[in-house]
Amino acid sequence: MNANPGYAGLQEGSETQMTQLALIIDLNVCVGCHACVTSCKQWNTSGPAGSMCDDNPYDKDPTGTFFNRVQSFEIGTYPNTELVHFPKSCLHCEDPPCVPVCPTGASYKREQDGIVLVDYDKCIGCKYCSWACPYGARELDEHQKVMKKCTLCVDRIYDEALPEDERKPSCVLACPTNARLFGDVHDSESEVSTIIREEGGYQLMPEWGTKPANHYLPRRKTRIKIHDDELIRSDNPLKKEGVKPKKIIDDQTLDDITSW
Repeated sequence: MNANPGYAGLQEGSETQMTQLALIIDLNVCVGCHACVTSCKQWNTSGPAGSMCDDNPYDKDPTGTFFNRVQSFEIGTYPNTELVHFPKSCLHCEDPPCVPVCPTGASYKREQDGIVLVDYDKCIGCKYCSWACPYGARELDEHQKVMKKCTLCVDRIYDEALPEDERKPSCVLACPTNARLFGDVHDSESEVSTIIREEGGYQLMPEWGTKPANHYLPRRKTRIKIHDDELIRSDNPLKKEGVKPKKIIDDQTLDDITSW
């Protein structure tokens, strides 16, 4: 895996991290479509971070390796409830607890961009890193018996063969609502840093002291008042234009009972 230029780099961290690449996830516009999950799986299972096993992903006891998952849950009390879609992957912490517990040095944080990676050649699958991670962001690949996690598509973001606007993690490119942003959170003038300041971006579980690089943008309540006259169907051309069929039909028509 380290033969790929994207994975090259020092395994020892530095006291001052000049660059810290990260994801910003906007919970207000995430619709839970799982496009980020599937695109991540497709790109990484065929790249240097793969393969990613998928033996039994759907039944009662699912097995399979994912770098990114979307958890959906309800909040509030009936009838005032909301469905929240919460994407979660490795947060590329600035003080990652998974790194010092690794007995072989397989888990490391890159000095040049702050990405946390796993060297599969050194990993023995002991799961110490997964126990140390408070976010549950690491998974054991049952086939290769090594720990795997989000790499921020490090093999893609440095690939000069790709157009510059495509040098982003696959999940960012796939999101249909632009709920995922990518950039340097240590650059105060970057797009992601500006959005964190202006939109109230926050870190997940900061009390653990891991300093997650990934940030979330909070959900913002929006209320829409629908008036009674707005509930009348208006998509039937015959009704809109006042054109009546030759034979008056008193029963319900297909337009009345079908949502196109």
